[in-house]
Amino acid sequence: MIELGRGALSKMAVRLGETAQYAIRLDETEVPVNPLLGKQVRLEFLGAIHCSHCGRKTKKSFAQGYCYPCFTKLAQCDSCIMSPERCHYDAGTCREPSWGEQFCMTNHVVYLANSSGIKVGITRASQIPTRWLDQGASQALPIFRVATRQQSGFVEDLLRTQVADKTNWRALLKGDAVPLDLPVIRDELLASCAEGIEALQQRFGLQAIQPVRDVEVLEIRYPVEAYPTKVASHDLEKTPVVEGILKGIKGQYLILDTGVINLRKYTAYQVAVHSE
Repeated sequence: MIELGRGALSKMAVRLGETAQYAIRLDETEVPVNPLLGKQVRLEFLGAIHCSHCGRKTKKSFAQGYCYPCFTKLAQCDSCIMSPERCHYDAGTCREPSWGEQFCMTNHVVYLANSSGIKVGITRASQIPTRWLDQGASQALPIFRVATRQQSGFVEDLLRTQVADKTNWRALLKGDAVPLDLPVIRDELLASCAEGIEALQQRFGLQAIQPVRDVEVLEIRYPVEAYPTKVASHDLEKTPVVEGILKGIKGQYLILDTGVINLRKYTAYQVAVHSE
């Protein structure tokens, strides 16, 4: 087999196309993955993890790629990233206010996506459509434009009383999601949550939380030749060499005939990639 690259692994680069186009990122090297479909692929963990922020060698990766000191001091690793309605910037306790101003105090989108079924999510406006591709969504539709991350968290918190906010990763990797009528679901959600949305608009202003009705549903296809009948997950910590015929790529997963692997989980791991 030929070595295609080695270095610190990052989440795969992905862009829209007739089917989603992927590349494995190893430091500054990008290895196109779509051309490897149907070929033997080997991933080898080289035994070292270097923090993706400071470069320090660490025995364990925290929050997908950070050493423990960075995990405890960086704003991007704080608990409000997962629970934006509990914004530390708003509370005056942000670890890095300048980071919060750049990434949290900016336009966000609340969206519906269909990956393993309907779900609600939020992302920075600049991260569309990357966020949907990373999640393996086959359909996506923005439903609100919101002024800040915290405010988008309040909207999401309201909507998830009606729909899920998580993806079932096993269902995602077992086949294509059944197509859904996202505009109809949007309208039903807006009607059922109208009182709560109005309360948020009164609190933050009409311009801060704006429904979106003029955008088409984005349909996404993924380069998958065959889905597994049973989903088994590879673990580079337990098995440093993962090998198999590449059957597909979806979300941040490689689908091999020997099992699946979530590359994003191994951010900052030193890895070598080989193929035929």
